[in-house]
Amino acid sequence: MVIALGMEGSANKIGIGVIRDGEVLSNPRKTFITPPGTGFLPNETAQHHQKHVLNLVKEALQSAAISSSDVDVICYTKGPGMAPPLMSVAVVARTLSQLWNKPIIGVNHCIGHIEMGRAVTGAENPTVLYVSGGNTQVIAYSQKRYRIFGETIDIAVGNCLDRFARVLKLSNDPSPGYNIEQLAKRGKKFLPIPYSVKGMDVAFSGILSYIEDKAEGMLSSGQYTPEDLCFSLQETVFAMLVEITERAMAHCGSNEVMVVGGVGCNIRLQEMLAEMAAERGAILHATDDRYCIDNGAMIAQAGLCEFVSGSSTRLEDTFVTQRYHIAHFITLDLVRPKLGTTSWLCF
Repeated sequence: MVIALGMEGSANKIGIGVIRDGEVLSNPRKTFITPPGTGFLPNETAQHHQKHVLNLVKEALQSAAISSSDVDVICYTKGPGMAPPLMSVAVVARTLSQLWNKPIIGVNHCIGHIEMGRAVTGAENPTVLYVSGGNTQVIAYSQKRYRIFGETIDIAVGNCLDRFARVLKLSNDPSPGYNIEQLAKRGKKFLPIPYSVKGMDVAFSGILSYIEDKAEGMLSSGQYTPEDLCFSLQETVFAMLVEITERAMAHCGSNEVMVVGGVGCNIRLQEMLAEMAAERGAILHATDDRYCIDNGAMIAQAGLCEFVSGSSTRLEDTFVTQRYHIAHFITLDLVRPKLGTTSWLCF
């Protein structure tokens, strides 16, 4: 049995997870919540993580009923993400690695989401829709690489939703995207919004500007309610995502689709993907906010896969990188033991 301790802190959540051979033993986390109408700044987020990280490590070990001597490998988020929060967690990971005399592995945040999703859902070789506050990509796997079929060319879908939540002065507790989702459930009147799919890519900044410009006048006149605007924005951007995901599935001949990332726990998005998948004779794999939202267990799971493949990170290489693109990561055969070589090759 191999036990991995994972440390995630790329954005406004600091999480510590413990995984034993794919089983989640503990997964506590804390979220940095700012006042309504505001976002989170890198330095303030880093201070939040520094405040909570050691207590979360203790909590994770206690909840898992293990001690530091039982841990086989320490895993931390190398990137992508915000530099100060990433560095705060990396420093603690390096320190624990030396204090406990344990190997350390730097994990790609995006791969953490995918491998956690596969572990939880049992997905074999899905086409992946990865949607969060900082990332929007359609991904599939072939020839020991994750291949990007489509992505946002400007801002991420989660960032689009979060910024519109600021316009409406919605609470950031538990998250702006969650509160938009709740309002959208009560929306009844659809506002036509520009639909911006460019080949296999999507763009959200123009859509955000359009609805921001329209919001004040429409709300003050009573023509539309906040619920209507949230409903309209969600339906439009989610339809765009489902369209490019379906195209990727058709190209791969895939009969599985998996949604991961913080936006992936949105029930409406899951419903739309499930309907698309059913029409294709495929199935949807999805999880809830325990594993869709950033957490330490996903970093432990991805790091565990690398560790059992014989990989580790040299101490001098335990830096962070904000732009750690998933396509730059080459996997080893043992990292994905369920997958054979597929017949298609993207590049």
